[in-house]
Amino acid sequence: MSLRLGSLPGPDDITRVELPNGITLLARSNFASPSVVISGYLPGGSLFDPPEKLGLAHFTTLSLLRGTRRRSFQEIFEALESSGATLGFGASVHNASFGGRALAEDLPLLLGLLGEALREPSFPSEQIERLRGQLLTGLAIRDQDTADQAEMAFEEIIFPEHPYGRPADGYTETIRRITRDDLACFQSNCFGPQGMVIVVVGAVEPARILDEVNRALGDWSNPNQAVPPEMPPLRPLTEGVRRHIAIPGKVQTDLLMGTLGPRRGSPDYMAASLGNNILGQFGMMGRIGDVVREQEGLAYHASTSLNGWITAGTWEISAGVSPANLERAIELILHEVRRFISEPVTAEELADSQANYIGRLPLSLESNAGVANALLSLERFQLGLDYYQRYAALVEAVTPGQILEVARAYLNPDTFAIVSAGPGL
Repeated sequence: MSLRLGSLPGPDDITRVELPNGITLLARSNFASPSVVISGYLPGGSLFDPPEKLGLAHFTTLSLLRGTRRRSFQEIFEALESSGATLGFGASVHNASFGGRALAEDLPLLLGLLGEALREPSFPSEQIERLRGQLLTGLAIRDQDTADQAEMAFEEIIFPEHPYGRPADGYTETIRRITRDDLACFQSNCFGPQGMVIVVVGAVEPARILDEVNRALGDWSNPNQAVPPEMPPLRPLTEGVRRHIAIPGKVQTDLLMGTLGPRRGSPDYMAASLGNNILGQFGMMGRIGDVVREQEGLAYHASTSLNGWITAGTWEISAGVSPANLERAIELILHEVRRFISEPVTAEELADSQANYIGRLPLSLESNAGVANALLSLERFQLGLDYYQRYAALVEAVTPGQILEVARAYLNPDTFAIVSAGPGL
């Protein structure tokens, strides 16, 4: 299956500029819609959080629009609302992130508010306490969610004493410890233009986008901007780990099992991704879904996921089951994984997955938001501006033998972390 290369983002229509202060801008015009989307990140994630105040980066980024030195929370809300625009912030392990959309004529408003929030937040006490209450409510809900609890325990096991093993939104006790001064210090020490990436896609010429980004952020500097700490080494499991989290009052059990996977930039990633699609995604959730859910009727849902991040990743299998079916579901999943690493996938399975991957790429790029997310991935994982034009060839080059080799390299059922959360066993 071929793609029309001219319709895909590439070096000919992506403008990439590095500003003198360290900001990287990627822009692509699309005049088929009168809107514009911005997306991006800067190094200000939970890597910087002190363990006793885990969730500080998350709390800080969510505070940025609660008031600035120029505008109150209400004035910021009204400025966005009156233009039909949106702007939001978040945080992950590595980065503070942002995203928004507006009519193309309101790009100056969007970028102006972005710059103002990043550079001049005022952290008004009343708004901060209101936000703290919302965060604590969310954490209380998380504590009763079987899927969330299984995921947290799984990451703690897979990434012991590692930033990937800690929840970026923190814990109840750590959020309670964070003060307004902590938020202000985090913003002043960790936020700056070095390493910042901005993507703008929509009905605006790249030259004008560059002018507006320069106007909003071109003079930003922070000589004291903290350098992200180095990630500690990974310690793969050498034996299997089984853990159950008992949550009273629940009637369903969420199961999560798996191991380390390839990082997003790894040469193994494409073969692993296609293999994962066959194992637990394509059609009715691949082989896992077919056996565990469709044939045996043991699960409400059953699928796999491959999560590739900057320095590592996970290969996970998840299912929602009746507590009475938990052990049988684990047994069947392990059987399917052992079959997956003992024999190549069929030519038909691979061809179907390759066609699926190639066919859905243009669909993911139909909107400005889809293109912005795609360009952000190019920069974050250093894939190259021509990646999407090479994509079909990369997909079609994968063989059953390569999938088997990668599966054997990562999937060892004897060293899986197996976590369940639900009523007591």
